[in-house]
Amino acid sequence: MIRTRRVLTIAGSDSSGGAGIQADIKSFAALGVHGMSVITAITAQNSMGVHAVHEVPVEMVAAQLAAITADEGIRVDFAKTGMLYSAAMIESVAAALERSSIPFVLDPVMKAGAGGALIENAALQALTTHLLPLCSVITPNVPEAELLSGLQISTKEEAKAAARAIHALGAPAVVITGGHLADEMAAGRATDVLYDGAFAEISAPLVKTDRIVHGGGCSFSAALAAELANGKPLQAAAAAAKGFVHDAIVNGELVSRVLVVNQMREQQTDADRYWTAENVRLAVGMLKATVGFENLIPEVGTNIGMAIDRAASEQDIAAVDGRIIRTAEGIRAGCILFGASDHVARLILAMRAQEHRYRSAMNVKFAPEIVEVCHKLGMVISSFEREHEPEDAKTMDWGVAEASKAFVPEVIYDRGAVGKEPMIRIFGTTAVEVVEKVRRIVAALT
Repeated sequence: MIRTRRVLTIAGSDSSGGAGIQADIKSFAALGVHGMSVITAITAQNSMGVHAVHEVPVEMVAAQLAAITADEGIRVDFAKTGMLYSAAMIESVAAALERSSIPFVLDPVMKAGAGGALIENAALQALTTHLLPLCSVITPNVPEAELLSGLQISTKEEAKAAARAIHALGAPAVVITGGHLADEMAAGRATDVLYDGAFAEISAPLVKTDRIVHGGGCSFSAALAAELANGKPLQAAAAAAKGFVHDAIVNGELVSRVLVVNQMREQQTDADRYWTAENVRLAVGMLKATVGFENLIPEVGTNIGMAIDRAASEQDIAAVDGRIIRTAEGIRAGCILFGASDHVARLILAMRAQEHRYRSAMNVKFAPEIVEVCHKLGMVISSFEREHEPEDAKTMDWGVAEASKAFVPEVIYDRGAVGKEPMIRIFGTTAVEVVEKVRRIVAALT
């Protein structure tokens, strides 16, 4: 059995959940390492800034570190430090890390992105003297690198000069994270400068936003520690961490005046895909068990699909492979697959452009009595006429938009055209909800 790598964060707690310990643990989980934590401070913080800081007693922080490092069953493969508010805290943490010989990433947290100091003025010298020479790599952003080096930084060349100066203070390797360099921003890039005796540049497309990015620095240093724990060499680990944070910013959530990075989008998407497929599978089972449903299946067959929450294409929509058809032996349905039905996928995507809540759709045969039952059941109904469809239009895109001009319906029908079977489409928030509507229709018809 391959042992999961263990990574320790020594940092402060962010009550808003966007940075600090919370961001570190989410980053560790996303990258498949076991995360552990030593909490150094509690902050009262939200999207407007840091409102209060309470440093955990130094003795308690030392006790947390002692407990973790004394346990022979727990071997810390790598660590990272974040918010260390006072000189006394820095000295204590440095002594513990030196005794245990744990390699670590030093994130010299000095100020919250939304505003507010996260280190005492007197503590900067202690960080430079006691902690910086012990680290494997230090990851300041541009403002932090200016304070550490005493140099002004606005260009990539100035960042390189600062990296050399910080390296001369005793740090074996320096990564000055991008996003603040004027020349690189003008070129549409966010470039990190790495120096460990030789320079390397790591770039990613600049994410343009007018919001303050919250949690990016913490997530980068946590990701770097995780990648180093997994055995990657420094430059490859830094490049992987850069890509990780870029994706976390792209998938970030807008909260008031800040953009909170989202490190878990891939895991959330995987979970959503699983849940979506299971919902369609359950819905199909309900249809098979519904006596009389076979009378609603059109000649071309029926299908039911459901989109993941952030569906962007047909590949994000689960449906029945080969449709649902009526046979002499009963109803037959294929497997549930993503991308199985272009038709139902286009139908769902077209409706989501009108009403994002509607993630599922199903087609049933058209009959005046079915439309009448839908009316009696209080369903919101609309229609479109195929003969008015523009030549260059896609039927589902145009038809759904045409039927949704005055209001967003949950049932849309058309009476067909030459070579086109008339059809009713039923929409809902989930596939199960759509089937529940179909079952009400079947019950009313019988």
